[in-house]
Amino acid sequence: MLLAEIAGASREVADTRARLAKVARLAACLRALAPDEVPIAVAWLAGELPQKLGAGWAALRDTAAVAPAARATLTIGETDAALGALAAVRGAGSGAERTRRIGALFARATAEEQGFLRRLLLGELRQGALEGVMVEAVARAAGVAADAVRDALTLAGSLPAVARAALSEGAPGLAAFRIEPGRALAPMLAQSAANPAAALARLGRAAFEWKLDGARIQLHRAGDAVRVFTRSGHDAAAAVPELVAAARALPVRAVVLDGEALALAPGGAPLPFQVTMRRFGRRLDVERLRAELPLSPFFFDCLHLDGEDLIARPAAERWRALAEFVPEPQRLARLETDDAGAADAFLADALARGHEGVMAKAPGAPYAAGQRGAAWLKLKPAHTLDLVVLAVEWGSGRREGLLSNLHLGARDPEHGGFVMLGKTFKGLTDALLAWQTRELLAREIGRSGHAVHVRPELVVEIAFDGVQASPRYPGGLALRFARVKRYRPDKTAAEADTIDEVRAIARRQGTHP
Repeated sequence: MLLAEIAGASREVADTRARLAKVARLAACLRALAPDEVPIAVAWLAGELPQKLGAGWAALRDTAAVAPAARATLTIGETDAALGALAAVRGAGSGAERTRRIGALFARATAEEQGFLRRLLLGELRQGALEGVMVEAVARAAGVAADAVRDALTLAGSLPAVARAALSEGAPGLAAFRIEPGRALAPMLAQSAANPAAALARLGRAAFEWKLDGARIQLHRAGDAVRVFTRSGHDAAAAVPELVAAARALPVRAVVLDGEALALAPGGAPLPFQVTMRRFGRRLDVERLRAELPLSPFFFDCLHLDGEDLIARPAAERWRALAEFVPEPQRLARLETDDAGAADAFLADALARGHEGVMAKAPGAPYAAGQRGAAWLKLKPAHTLDLVVLAVEWGSGRREGLLSNLHLGARDPEHGGFVMLGKTFKGLTDALLAWQTRELLAREIGRSGHAVHVRPELVVEIAFDGVQASPRYPGGLALRFARVKRYRPDKTAAEADTIDEVRAIARRQGTHP
């Protein structure tokens, strides 16, 4: 298939607001693809680029002057191969070589194809083909149930791979997906609740667990092979040998566990999140860091055990399985109750121990990988949201020359993209200012006035006092007294909080209908 057909489908989907019409157009496009083209096209139409190019706004700036091709000749395969070769460019002179290769690719593209490629490479392809829409489109194109596609996606963690199986093999291909120890699953996510009473009102009897301010890990063991995946799917096993040793000490052959890793002070109190995160991503001085800053694992869920997938089982069954082979010091404290007073006391104890708060979980719920369902609720004493940085403004005074005032956005699961909720420069230390200036400039996609617009990639945890109505922003809402708590390098933009969650907070406060 020609790239022009994908670019045209992207444009038509972007111009269509009706969800069913988007699904129908995408399904028609998917049915026309060759099997090898399916994973590539599905990723692109969802606004994702499989390759890590290392090419930002500066490298693409000159493509505006590249004359477009008169007719479409680029195929999907040729484009993907060119992007793969571009991603492989390394070493001295790599910047110039990337620019040359990008220019050569754009010279073969028509005007519409150039626009599509530019948005795709900058992470700005917002045509509304979100994962949920793509799941329905894959199901329609393959003639299978959407739930079957969702179930396979839960296990595979890759919509392109699931789409290829669905379109090539149908329902049997989807049914073949299983949890494979060593292949990361998307973690289950949580909604928010104001307090234990609110959580119990939504869940009925619930299990309350400590909410640790650590690094989310997914531990996989198959025989002696151990992988320790971070929230983003990166295998950090080489950086955390004590977690690998803990996995090998378990009396099992194969297992997948969900949990947190935490650095503790000598008395057992949790150290700050930033201290724990020093252990991840480090390939040098691992043994020295292990001695100086050992990590302790705390597991709260068992997804697979000795050849059997458990994610469809009720949570209470998974917890019982966990308790059979994981030592108690490596399991999270848990209280199952329907008494708000007992839950309040459990929360107070967690806070007194230095933890963030508690989680409330429905004992009868399955594990919904990659979903922010209502079966898990997080309870913290202050409002916080994980938002995406959309742009940033240059500072003044002692912040002259530094990027300071952040433009904050919540994810829009219905229409795609992000909804701006306000700005803040509060809570930023000198070290954080220097770091965010460097990281945001590396993601620059353009400028307007004193604002630098960036690829929506960095997630920042924002504390705030409330949500207020505001005609200034498209969503009609703004955060009150927003301040930066910390950046979340362990989270992707796809895991940021949604505008629906912000609206729910506003409704509870009576500031949104």
